[in-house]
Amino acid sequence: MKFIVWIASVLFTLVTGLMAQQAPPARFDMVVRTDFFAGFAGDEARLKRAMDICERTLAEDPKHAEAMVWHGSGLFFQAGAAFRQGDAARGLEMYDRGMKEMDEAVALAPNNVGVLIPRGAVLLTGTRFMPPDQTLPLIQKAVGDYEKALTLQTASGQFAGLGDHPKGELLFGLAEGYSRLGQMEKARVYFERLVKDAEGSGHVPQAQAFLASGTPPVVQGLGCVGCHK
Repeated sequence: MKFIVWIASVLFTLVTGLMAQQAPPARFDMVVRTDFFAGFAGDEARLKRAMDICERTLAEDPKHAEAMVWHGSGLFFQAGAAFRQGDAARGLEMYDRGMKEMDEAVALAPNNVGVLIPRGAVLLTGTRFMPPDQTLPLIQKAVGDYEKALTLQTASGQFAGLGDHPKGELLFGLAEGYSRLGQMEKARVYFERLVKDAEGSGHVPQAQAFLASGTPPVVQGLGCVGCHK
């Protein structure tokens, strides 16, 4: 359940907030995200509907990167469900397919925040519930996606115009991701930036605790603090 609630929350905030200023034609997430979030929260019918939309879109345009990354995220989620149900064979198949689709999507559109954020959020979240010896390359990939998204948003001037909540989610993801990689100096840089640039995000207490003690935050509840208005 922690995985389900976390992944829905993080994806909602990051995809909604960080993509807020993208041009309308690029907003495929607006078509599928509500159903995906409901699906990640346990509504199998709505998850199927979201996956079906992605599949129809990809049938018309096999290189539609956003449909591909969202579909891959759905497969990744379904893999976790299969593993929890004891079906390792199906879980591994879904995991491999999901990773392949998400990676291919990023390869097709490496500068599209609408592709980078879903993969990064899913990987950073999902690795919390995986064996530690399998997580390192996935966390590195997720942090790389977040770094690229931040670079793109900063260069375009969009990041400065976002609210504290979406800013805080991205900065916290980077800080916490680097801390999980053992790169504490990089984590400190982002925690300091979070305190300075996103003081209303809800993550400031965690950032301040790290800055005072150097101890990585233990995140047990939602990855998104506050509402999504």
